[in-house]
Order: sequence, then structure tokens, then C-alpha cells
Amino acid sequence: MSFLKKILKKKKSVKTGGDRSGQAAFIPEEYFGNNLDENVKKIIETLGNSSDIIIRKMEIGLTSRIAIIYTDGLADDKLIDNNIIGELLTKESMDETISEQHSLHIIKGKLISISGVKSIYDWDQLFHSLLSGETIILMDNANEALSISTVGGEKRALTEPSTELTIRGSRIGFIERIRTNTSLIRSRIKNPNLWLETMQIGKVTQTDVAIMYINGIANDKVIKEVRKRLKRIDIDSILDTGYIEQLIEDETFTTFPTLYITERPDVVTANLLEGKVAIFVDGTPFVLTAPALFVEFFQAADDYYFRFDIATGIRLLRVLAFIISIIAPSIYIAATTFHQEMIPTLLLITIAAQREAVPFPSFVEAVIMEVIFEILREAGIRLPKAIGQTVSIVGALVIGQAAVQAGIVSPAMVIIVSITAIANFSTPSFSMAISARLIRFLFMIIAATFGFYGLIMAILVMFIHLCDLRSFGVPYMFPLAPFTPSNAGDTVIRLPIWTLKQRPRLISQKNIIRSGKNQEPHPPKQTASQPKKENQE
Repeated sequence: MSFLKKILKKKKSVKTGGDRSGQAAFIPEEYFGNNLDENVKKIIETLGNSSDIIIRKMEIGLTSRIAIIYTDGLADDKLIDNNIIGELLTKESMDETISEQHSLHIIKGKLISISGVKSIYDWDQLFHSLLSGETIILMDNANEALSISTVGGEKRALTEPSTELTIRGSRIGFIERIRTNTSLIRSRIKNPNLWLETMQIGKVTQTDVAIMYINGIANDKVIKEVRKRLKRIDIDSILDTGYIEQLIEDETFTTFPTLYITERPDVVTANLLEGKVAIFVDGTPFVLTAPALFVEFFQAADDYYFRFDIATGIRLLRVLAFIISIIAPSIYIAATTFHQEMIPTLLLITIAAQREAVPFPSFVEAVIMEVIFEILREAGIRLPKAIGQTVSIVGALVIGQAAVQAGIVSPAMVIIVSITAIANFSTPSFSMAISARLIRFLFMIIAATFGFYGLIMAILVMFIHLCDLRSFGVPYMFPLAPFTPSNAGDTVIRLPIWTLKQRPRLISQKNIIRSGKNQEPHPPKQTASQPKKENQE
């Protein structure tokens, strides 16, 4: 819509429900009026005369009156004082009488030394800019305003992520400032095809949400689907990426995460280079990437910084630990309850001797110990760091030993639960680890009811469910199901980097070649005459 249409469009002024003072909240007209004092008054009334809204009126030249408005704590005070107010008061050109019709254009083009200056024409733009940390300049007899980029305020320093520790690799993690987070990706991918789209989601919070992808690599269908799902969100507030995750995921009734979440810039960079889309939310250091694959949750950033044989061994160990964390208690329950003949005789005699004084069946033992350990783990997370780990370790040791001595549980059950908990910690992704914790209880109930037959059927149903899941249309078990040999080299195993020549086909589908030929090592060949020369010397 052109500016002329905006001016001619009918203006509306309505009143709605009461505000915190008990008076009706004022919703201003859609476009600015010509009177500076009335415009400032509307801003004050709409924001409830908030004390953090700073308004300074000034006279520049001989006839022009302006108002400089910003939000204390969100805007950079020093930048405003030095580069806006200071510039306007010291410019000799403003000592002359300037036509009011062109004053804003002169300020925008000549008198402001900050690069981010734009014109705005309606109240929605004004309030969004003002509450985002930008500075607003209003002028008498002007139907537009200037928005100047002065975002500042306090922000957390760039530190190492606390939830994704690595041996090698970057020591920088995302913070709560969305522009800082996107700049961390820009510094790693210096390519003009790295595109960024920003939108506001949340009727009340108006949270900045951005999607980032590499044009020409990312799948256009995935980009459109991500954009479509974000735009159809109709909710009051977006406070974290968890809100976005729950509102755009393919399947709600599943314990497995269908979007990948990380706070490491190098992980997001690697996912973008595979053709995925990253979703940033202002106010949180966690970033979503889509589509997500099941094998992705067992990969860590430093897998690509070590040799392929070391990375492969560690990945296989993680998968083994994940399987143990799901079925270890269930196997013990099924074996001791229904299938004692499968246990070696000496081990069976030992377990029977331990359980002689225990009044509960194996299932009740397992439930008691698992619930106690989950309580200790949750307490360790919520307590201050100085005592959280101590409480978890000491509590587990003391309670486990006391429970054995009291005859409530057997020593074998304590060992099983401890191994299960340690194996659960080996999963790099917390969202996948907590999924395993929930599935474990389900498998325990099935094993206590049907034994190994029910456990095997439950495992088959879980695999069928995994194969049925989709993440933005991409099969969750890709490239294992459907099996794609060209992309199978970076799954639970990792082949040498020079062999990973293609991007995941079902994710990118464009520009799938990511490395050239002859990348394998080529050591120099030793000539036959060289050893003779060395012997002569």
C-alpha cells in the first residue's frame, strides 16, 4: 500500500478493556497526526505512563520541534546522547530556519551519524520499534517518524554452552540476543546465499522469530512449510523455542523429538550446510533446526573434529548406551520373573540369595529405585550448582546402601538401575535422553506383564513408530529407512570426511555435491634413489 493510500485511509480510535490503573486502555489511530504534543500524549497513554519510556522534547533550528523517545534499559543511552542528541545540538546547519516539511529528511540524511535509520508511518511500527530498543524521533507537522537503531542494554557474555560440552571445537555458545546469535552464524558462513527472514509471533509479546537457511542448498518445500507453520501460530506469547517446537512439530503424541535443539553455533552451521532450516527466537540461547533425523541425536559436534575411527567407536558406544538405558531394567524384570531358565545357574543362585529377604517382586523393586533416582536427578538440576552434584551423588550412594541394608531392594537391582542411569547420561541430546527415560517405564510394565515376548513386541512397535514418524515430510529414520547408501556414511558410523561427498538427498535435493574429487590423502612417493643417497651420506 502506497503512502498516499495510508494517509487517505480512514483512521480509527477505540477503547478496550481496563489497564492496570482501572481506566480504559487507549488504542491510538493507525497513522500519525500532525500535532507533536498529541502524538506524544497518545504514546504516554498507550504505554500507561510507564516510567522506563524516556521522552525528550527539543527545538532545532528556529521553528522545528521534535521529540526523542526511547525505552530505558533496551536502548544504548551513550549512543543516543553522543550520536543523536549531541549531533542535533551541535550541527551548525540546524541554526538556520529549515522548512518543517523537509526537517525529518534533513535529520535522516545529514544530521544522524548512525547507519540504521528508517522512516515509519503507523503506530504498530512505532511501538514495535520503540519496545525493541530503537529510538523514535517525532516532529511537529509531520506524518511520519524516524526509527533509529540504538539497541543496547545488558547482555550475557559469549561463553561455552553448559549443556553441550565438547573436547574439541568452539567454546562459544548462543546467548539470549537474537541478533548476536544470527551474527555468530554469519561469521562462520560468509556467503550471500545465507538468507534470514524475521517475523513477530505472539499477540502480546510480539517476539522476534527468525528463520535462516542457505538459498540454493535448502529444500524450497521445507522452507515454505516452516514459514507456513510459523505464520499460522496464533498465541499470546512466545517465551522460548519450546513454544515453537510444540506448535510446529509433525507429531504431538510421541516421546521422540522431531526437531533438533542446540545452543552451539558450529552445530547450527553444519546443519545449515546440509540443507536444513534454523529457527531463532529472541530471548533464548537455544536454536531449532529442521528437519531432524533420529541418528542426529546421537552425534556430537566433536565427532567431526576427531579421526573417523575414533568418532565411529564413540557413536556406536552411544547407541549401545541408549539401548541399555531403555531395556536394561526390563530385561532384568522379565528374566527374574518369567524366564529364570535363561539365567546361568551360578548367577541365578546369587540373585536368588540376594532376593531372599526382599519382600517385593522385581518390578516393584525397579519402580522404587527408578523413581527415587529420578527424584534425585531432578533435585540435582534445581539445586544450586555448588551443592546440586553433591546431593545427587551422595543421595544415590546413601539411599542405595540404606535400601539394600534394610532389605527393600537387592544389590543386583541397585547395579542395574545405576548402569541404566549412567548409560542415559551418554546420550548427547537431552531431549532424546528424557524420551528414553519415559519409554523405560513403559517397557518395565510390559516386561512385568508379558515377559520377553511382550518386551520384543514392544521393541518392534517402537521401531515401527520410528519409521512412521516424519519431520517436515522427511522420514525420521533416514538414511537408514529408507536406506540410502550415498548418505549412510554419516549415521551411527562416520566414514572419513573426504568420502562424505553428498548432502542428505531427502533434505537438500539441490546442490547435493559438497566436496570435490581427489580429496583423499596423497602422501608423496619416495623415489628408489633416495635411500641410496641417505646411506651414502
